[in-house]
Amino acid sequence: MKIYKQPDINQLNSILQRPASQQSIEKEQQVASILKKVKAKGDEALYQFAKEFDKVSLKSLIVEDSEVEAAVNQVSTALKQAIKTAYNNIYKFHKAQKIPSARVETTSGVFCWRKQVAIDKVGLYIPGGSAPLFSTVLMLGVPAQIAGCKNVVLCTPPNSQGKIASEILFTAHLLGINKIFKVGGAQAIAAMAFGTETIPQVYKIFGPGNSYVTMAKTLVQKEGIAIDMPAGPSELMVVCDAKANPSFVASDLLSQAEHGPDSQVILVCTDIFIADKVKKEVTVQLAELPRKAIAAKALENSKIIVVSDKEKALEIINSYAPEHLILCGNEPYFYAKGVSNAGSVFIGDYTPESAGDYASGTNHTLPTNGYARVSGGVSLEAFTKQITFQNISAKALKNIGKTIETMAEAEGLQAHKNAVSIRLKTLENDI
Repeated sequence: MKIYKQPDINQLNSILQRPASQQSIEKEQQVASILKKVKAKGDEALYQFAKEFDKVSLKSLIVEDSEVEAAVNQVSTALKQAIKTAYNNIYKFHKAQKIPSARVETTSGVFCWRKQVAIDKVGLYIPGGSAPLFSTVLMLGVPAQIAGCKNVVLCTPPNSQGKIASEILFTAHLLGINKIFKVGGAQAIAAMAFGTETIPQVYKIFGPGNSYVTMAKTLVQKEGIAIDMPAGPSELMVVCDAKANPSFVASDLLSQAEHGPDSQVILVCTDIFIADKVKKEVTVQLAELPRKAIAAKALENSKIIVVSDKEKALEIINSYAPEHLILCGNEPYFYAKGVSNAGSVFIGDYTPESAGDYASGTNHTLPTNGYARVSGGVSLEAFTKQITFQNISAKALKNIGKTIETMAEAEGLQAHKNAVSIRLKTLENDI
């Protein structure tokens, strides 16, 4: 990791550039072709793509009950308990996000309210490559469960034996998700977006994935299918001072670097000595990691920035808008109070980002690539829509009617005015 000492504004803009996007015109055309084939040929295309991309000849796309039962028996007792603990914490945090319906009287006799209603059909995409993300089943399945989504479809790629990771199946079983399919990549997004003979069509698709999956989500959006967000490579910013623990900071940086070669981690600190210590500690810890080749590649995109004071550090935070932000050292709450752009914030020396990835309760599906400037991560609200209601009494229409008529007439919308005028005339006749 290269160290930059008090860079000027022009340097800083260059330093904070994300890794070049893996999306391209060629990739868009490849994904568009996959979507078109799935839309036209349904299951037949999915079986073909399983052979081509997953190197497996599937007899069925459906995960049968017997496979789930076998998976439940294969997961260790310790891991089952860990998953259940995480489930309880995530459930508690997301259950608190329920919005009560508040009935408001805006004018005498005019009542308006809003109701949080579950999206009926949702699709969850769970990566299953080098690291099957069973934790993502929790992050997406729990809010879907609390929201009351009636139809939850889960797609995840099979391995070369046509199997799904036992941990994914156990977690889905824990959540009561029983529509599970052996489909991965862009073709899984297409299947959930358009529906096939086997896989039901959904209204909104959630979940992370590689650049092909992200491209597929972006393209199906154009066809009226909602998505959670166009999630890109994982990113982390750590902000600290001389009081931070170098080994803690290094471990946090590496925890995100091991996600993938296009991940980016950035350390911002107010002390050059801590910067040097962290850099050395990263080298020591990296050597021991099973995924050190991946992490080492990610570190090529990563930087250490030394600034003169904490105000400058805060400015960098809000400019970069990190997916994950760790605040440690002597004054973490100075930054916490001033943060306006971040996906999820981890405060204090004993709050590693890993806690949010797995079990503290917050959601790990977060905005990347600067989207934290305008949006937050997946929440209960993402699985619901807000329907507004209103009720106006006859007496209340007399009170508000003139206002509506005047505004409608000013906009030249006579039929809008008539909808009120006719009613008011009727009320006059009834007197």
